[in-house]
Amino acid sequence: MRAVRFDEYGPADRLRVVEAETPEPGPGQVRVAVRAAGVNPVDWKLRSGDLPHFPVTPPHVPGIELAGVVDAVGRGADFTVGQEVFGWADTGAYAEYALASDLAAKPERLSWTDAAALTAAGETSLRVLRLLAVVPGETLLVHGAGGAVGGVVVQLALARGATVVGTAGERSRDRVRSLGAVPVRYGPGLTERVRAVAPQGIDAALDAAGHGALPALMELRGGADRVLTIADPAAFELGVAFSGEADRDPALLAELADLVLAGELRIAHAASFPLERAREAHELSETGHSGGKIVIEIR
Repeated sequence: MRAVRFDEYGPADRLRVVEAETPEPGPGQVRVAVRAAGVNPVDWKLRSGDLPHFPVTPPHVPGIELAGVVDAVGRGADFTVGQEVFGWADTGAYAEYALASDLAAKPERLSWTDAAALTAAGETSLRVLRLLAVVPGETLLVHGAGGAVGGVVVQLALARGATVVGTAGERSRDRVRSLGAVPVRYGPGLTERVRAVAPQGIDAALDAAGHGALPALMELRGGADRVLTIADPAAFELGVAFSGEADRDPALLAELADLVLAGELRIAHAASFPLERAREAHELSETGHSGGKIVIEIR
């Protein structure tokens, strides 16, 4: 099978399309013929070696989320060959075939790209809102509200009755506003701009983008309490909570798919790339300004 792999840490040009052995499912696993794989910041941070607390050992095939068709079933797996599924990959999703054990059935009306884009961003959003204990009437600051995770967090937090202030770049501010959040420009002067639109203060803050914003979020919150990042390893030195471990519950995926199909949750797509252009997908993700979800489509 074709797969994208890096054999050593480094920049995006370390990614290569290679011929790899097609994996065989073990107990509780299925093999998925991948139709689409989501691209996440963790993919290129692992490739570059920027996450020393979460190392991988090259050679490594990236990709943590996928959508596709069950191709083979291991003993005890509760799926059938030919079933359309989406969820978390046990082996790298940037490949024609991947193994998986934490999956949900893909509704027919859910597109491959929406399904591939939903797993990590959706689960992460539900998880951080739970960890931050956001309740109706509170004000949540989302740094990186124009990104894939940030946009989902905004929508889910608003649905819970919270007020959301979202940082975004110039290109994303209109979208953040259209989701119902109060957009503010990130960069120098962030604390003053947030205080101007939220003079009552903020109750919790999520860093979904990194780029050194944690000190500003801590200043706005008055400390590290109820400040959470999914993007900045500096959290370990600053005493801020870092959340990177997914809650691989297929029931969450079914819930998120229902929200998308009901029109209550919108997935913003930035770009799709074929397997052979995975390098470009990583380079776009590394800019931090994709404006939505990046997907690799495999035909």
